[in-house]
Amino acid sequence: MPGRILIALVLLLVPVRVAAQEILVDLELVLAVDASSSIDAGEFRLQLNGIALAFRDRRVLSAILSGRTGQIAVAMVVWADASLPIDESDWFIIASAADAERFSNFVYGTRRRNMGGTGIGAGIAWAIRKFDRNGIAADRQVVDVSGDGKETPPREIVVTMPTARSMALSRGVTINGLAILNADATLASWYANNVIAGPGSFVISVAGFESFAEAMTRKLIREIEHRPRIGALPEDADAAFTGWRHPRRQPRRSESPAPSLAAFPPANDRRFRGRPTFRGSVAA
Repeated sequence: MPGRILIALVLLLVPVRVAAQEILVDLELVLAVDASSSIDAGEFRLQLNGIALAFRDRRVLSAILSGRTGQIAVAMVVWADASLPIDESDWFIIASAADAERFSNFVYGTRRRNMGGTGIGAGIAWAIRKFDRNGIAADRQVVDVSGDGKETPPREIVVTMPTARSMALSRGVTINGLAILNADATLASWYANNVIAGPGSFVISVAGFESFAEAMTRKLIREIEHRPRIGALPEDADAAFTGWRHPRRQPRRSESPAPSLAAFPPANDRRFRGRPTFRGSVAA
């Protein structure tokens, strides 16, 4: 008996490591943004502005809140040449309008640091790795990649699109694409055949960067909603959808007008923290 008491006392003194509880969300989403040399400064800014505006749209917030947990996790990577470092953000948990605005401000304040070739495979592979040991758990993991060109033939051994696509399929990750057709009218078809992968994957195309914001908003709604609804997408938009189709059309919800850039504070506002970080933690 005394021996058992001694053992119990010893065990009480030994530190026990308790695994941190994962944050449960409906969706883990990585936005992979093209910063290759085919995209000039104005076009890169239109991409970021489009993402920032989309997360201020009430339709997107409504989609976020419609899920089982009522929250999603989102991060952003900015990619270009496959041989160069990739910028990435922390993970943001979005469960309210304030959370969405915080991520929107971060995206809007991000500054470009990448250039070079179109290393889309390396960018997607980096995005997929962000799902590893991030302290977040979800039934769905999605990489949302946007760009205006096909993958550049690599000059050295790097991850290319076939390998990145295989990574996604082996891990159950979905890759969706937003193809910008200003420089290549066949890009949507190339995305459909070489980029998108996984359950429910699709590609949307837009004629140019001017249409990016509204296309990104509709794309996010489709990706975030607990039950994706093709009926929420316009029949007359300059968008091509490839991949899985929902078997039943759902009624369209009433739409609120997208906010303008005037809704953002000035660029020198201290709330902006524009430099992407290189960590995989969850933003507080």
